[in-house]
Order: sequence, then structure tokens, then C-alpha cells
Amino acid sequence: MIRILMGKVVFLIFICFALEANAQNYYITFAGAGASTSVNTVKVENLTNGDTPLTLNGNDILRLTATTGINSVKNGLSSEIKVFPNPSTGISKVQVYPPLSGNAVITVFDINGKQVAQIQSYLENYLQEFQLSGLYNGLFLISVRGNNYHYSGKLLSNSNSDGNIVSIKRINSYQAVDENKIKIGEAKGPQATIDMAYTTGDRLKFTGTSGIYSTVLTDIPSSDKTITFNFIACTDGDDNNYPVVRIGTQVWMAENLKTTKDREKTSIPDVADKTGWSTLSTPGLCWYENNAATYKDTYGALYNWYAVGTGKLCPTGWHVPSDVEWAALATFLGGESIAGNKLKETDGTHWYSPWYEPSKATDEYGFTALPGGLRYDDGTFDVMEFGGGWWSSTKIDVTTAYGLVMTYNSSTLLKGWDYKTSGYSIRCLGN
Repeated sequence: MIRILMGKVVFLIFICFALEANAQNYYITFAGAGASTSVNTVKVENLTNGDTPLTLNGNDILRLTATTGINSVKNGLSSEIKVFPNPSTGISKVQVYPPLSGNAVITVFDINGKQVAQIQSYLENYLQEFQLSGLYNGLFLISVRGNNYHYSGKLLSNSNSDGNIVSIKRINSYQAVDENKIKIGEAKGPQATIDMAYTTGDRLKFTGTSGIYSTVLTDIPSSDKTITFNFIACTDGDDNNYPVVRIGTQVWMAENLKTTKDREKTSIPDVADKTGWSTLSTPGLCWYENNAATYKDTYGALYNWYAVGTGKLCPTGWHVPSDVEWAALATFLGGESIAGNKLKETDGTHWYSPWYEPSKATDEYGFTALPGGLRYDDGTFDVMEFGGGWWSSTKIDVTTAYGLVMTYNSSTLLKGWDYKTSGYSIRCLGN
């Protein structure tokens, strides 16, 4: 009796060890909602460690090869196995990613080490999927053994089956996409599994696109999941399309506005001359240092408040946020004293690097605020890389209005005021 019990304990330890090694990988899939239910591409950025971003086709599977401080089991060349749903109520899927092509044996053992099912199959060196059915109530070990590799996974079954017929059968095979033969964005060919190194607790930024639509989400994965992008139209008077990001109950543009026309297609004058800028009392825009080639795509345009005051500057369905709406954003993020760091770019690529502390910037939702500088009311430019300012739609009096500022050396989202003839960036807010 003791010998049998000890055997079970050893067997359980082996199962748990295999599970610990297997639990380091998370599988992420993608879906669309809202204006489009399809996803063309997904850009994945690790905001915590700043690794090189990946771009996937929308139907690909992202496999996060996470490190949790536990070393993976390796026997020669290691393979991957995933069993889901787990626990199971009758039918589960077994996904296997062999390190090399060749014959393999998939075996299911019960808690006592008794073999309850087995299949021999030729496995290619890409994702293979099998269906496991008929298991009775209990704990099982799934073993995949091939030439120079062996991997195991655990399955808990809550099925009411009598276990008379336990079967394993192949149901799918996903060949990896050759990037030289298919263009990113076509999302047409076989489904691929793309690996990305991941340390548990890292914050990832996902930018999904579908035609003219683009949505940003952030997440700290701790399990397999589907990331669903809610696509919303955001197209300005120049037909530029913008990514959007949800923060609390608000939906923001995830980039600064760069249109030269309002939503009614009325042109907004580009005023380069200092005197012309300082005396303007009608809508106007400019590019930092009057250099659109360098600054337009990254930082957007700088607009005077008269452009804001028309109420037509943002795309249809969008508006320039009031100071109350900016304050609501700060409150949701924990208060204005810390909101700035939760909105700023994390890696410091664009911020003044000697003193900028990217470790304090978390960009928790994908707003990715950049230091686009400003233009003073006298027509001079300043603080590029050191800070950025954004107009609100709230005026104070005939000559002044409220705006928001973020700087390289402060965590604050600072509310302030400036003359309407000054030039600030614009982030539009969904209606």
C-alpha cells in the first residue's frame, strides 16, 4: 500500500514538474470587433524591456516564450505541448510543436501510470493539433516522444465518461508562413505561430489594423487569451487614418493630429512667418521649426486655439477634449501628479535622454505621449524633446485658453493656460 502510494506521489511530482515547464508559454490570438471583425496585422511591442517589435498577420498565433525563474525541461531538442481546455469535461485539444519532423508517439497515462490511449504519427516541424476524447474523471499525463525529444503535459478531466473508448486523432496542422513569400498584412495563407521572448509581468502593446482602422491595446499576459480590437473610424480632413485607444470610458486618438483640413475639407493655413503667426486671430497651423518632413509624421502639427475654436478640427465623431475631459483622464489614471508618466512613451526614444527616466514611464494604455514641443505666441519654437503641450477646447477669455503639458522631468499631467496665438498639439477624443 505504501509502495503504491509513494509511486503516485513520485508520478504527481513528475507531472507537476512537466506542467511548470510547460506553463511558461502563453498563446495569444487576435480578433476584431466594431467597424471590422477581421484583423490584417498586429504590431507587438514590449513596453517593459524595449525589445524589437514584431509584426504578425492577424490570423497568426503569438507564442510568448515566458521566463518565470523555472528552467524548461530539455531532453536533447525540446518540443512544445499545449493541452486545452484544462480541466476538460469530455474533449480537449493537444497542440504539439516538434523541434524537427519525424515519427512520434503520443501517449496518455492515468494517475497510476497505466496507458489509456496511444497514437503513432508523422509530425512535421510546425504546429500539429490532435483531439483527445473519452477520458474518465481523473488526472492524466500526455506524453509526446519523438526522435531526440520528449515532452509532457498534464490534463485534469471532470468527464462523466466510463472511459471505455479513449481516442486521439489528428485534426489540424499549421505550417509556418515563409515571410519571403507572403507580405505582412495580406493575412491569407496558413496560420503561423510566431515566438516572442517574454518575462512574466512585462507589459505588451498590441496595435491591430484592419483596412483603414487601427486600435491600440496593452496587456500583461498571464495566461492564454484572445486580444479583441474594437475598431473605430478616425479619419481626418486630409484622409489620414489614426489608431485609437480606450482609457477607462474614454476613447482617444493614439497619435497627435496632423491634418491640414478640417472635417468639412476647409484648409487650415500653414503659417511659417513669425509675425504672421503672432498676429493671427483665425485658424492656423505649423510644423515644428516649419519642417514638416522631419516632424509631421511623428509629432503631428501645432495648431493655434482659433483652429480648435471652430469645433470642426477633429474627424467626424471626434472632438477636442475640454479641460474637464482631460481632468477625467487624469483622475482615472490616479491623479494629475502621476498621470503624465502613465501616458508617456516608455523607451525614451524621443524624449531628452540624458535626464529622462524611461523606467518611470509606463504608457499603461498605449497613449504614447511624445515631446512635440510648442510654438510661443511670438512665433518662436521651443522645448522639442523636453516636453509637449495639448490644447483643450475650454477658453478662459478672449485671448487665453486652457491646455495640458507633460515634461521630461516630471510625472505630472499639468493643467495650464496660454495665449490662443500659441501653437500646441491636438489629441482628439471620441464623442
